[in-house]
Amino acid sequence: MQLTLERVTKKVGAQTWLYEQSIAPKTGAVTVLLGATQAGKTSLMRLMAGLDTPSTGRVVVNGKDVTGMAVRERNVAMVYQQFINYPSLKVADNIASPLKLRGEPDIDARVKALADKLHIGMFLDRYPQELSGGQQQRVALARALAKNAPLMLLDEPLVNLDYKLREGLREELTQLFASGDSTVIYATTEPGEALLLGGYTAVMDAGELLQYGPTAEVFHAPQSLRVARAFSDPPMNLLKGRAAAGGVQLEGGPLLPLALPAGNDGKLTVGLRASALNVDAGQGDIALSGKVELAEISGSDTFVHVHTVVGELVAQLTGVHRLELGEAITLYFSATQAYVFDASDRLAIAPAWRKTP
Repeated sequence: MQLTLERVTKKVGAQTWLYEQSIAPKTGAVTVLLGATQAGKTSLMRLMAGLDTPSTGRVVVNGKDVTGMAVRERNVAMVYQQFINYPSLKVADNIASPLKLRGEPDIDARVKALADKLHIGMFLDRYPQELSGGQQQRVALARALAKNAPLMLLDEPLVNLDYKLREGLREELTQLFASGDSTVIYATTEPGEALLLGGYTAVMDAGELLQYGPTAEVFHAPQSLRVARAFSDPPMNLLKGRAAAGGVQLEGGPLLPLALPAGNDGKLTVGLRASALNVDAGQGDIALSGKVELAEISGSDTFVHVHTVVGELVAQLTGVHRLELGEAITLYFSATQAYVFDASDRLAIAPAWRKTP
């Protein structure tokens, strides 16, 4: 299926839920809708599914205008944050329901294979209400995968699951999506989830589609400050600066030796991802001295909040670091890891990165 949304908008009363935007998700690949709550992700998915009609613009499927066509007339599979299962059917029958409608062979084997992948094989003879919320969500997900629809819409499907299970299922889903030929739209608020799923990412904010492209490309080269903010976890460190002879002068801090594009001669914003900051100096690194305000250990990383002369910074350090509050610390970073945004918040300089062939 080739789905295309052409200049669609969505207004409800005096409120604009979706500003004019166009997108054509890649067939056979995952497109992640990334953005905070109320960014417009669910509203956009509802237009894709046919649950809502755009206020203006068209929804086109395989060259045919389907704007206004009811969802029941489209072959779409959907999974939302709030799971929906058939309460009167056992888990096995819930998963098997789309397979039975199509009259497919080997239904029991297909159901067991999907249930095992989603770690619910031991619950096939139970009713949904006998399961936990996370287990019920996996049943709904298995049924959607069994439908094998050409368009699959997943609206934060793992949000109700515990951390360890969510991590494992992300890997399973990535493999399942890669082996299928469906167009998959996956909404999330988590930048890390978008990176793990790969494929393509559409960054949304306050009803606007800010940028769409291969996930790695959008992450490494955000076209605007808004995209950089949305696609960073923890949030990107943002520092004030201005153009100077030889590079970018940080307000109250050192000079970054960067070659600015022509025309960028005023105020600038410098962005540093938390992972770009280290406590070990590399050749040519820039040093920033400060004091520890907070040190949070999360898994195998330590997030250190540091007060420096250029502002408050968060560093993501690999490993477990025991740091005392108020302890003196020096952070190091390479100028080549800095993002520079111009006065209109458009990207002027991005760190070099290598595209995968």
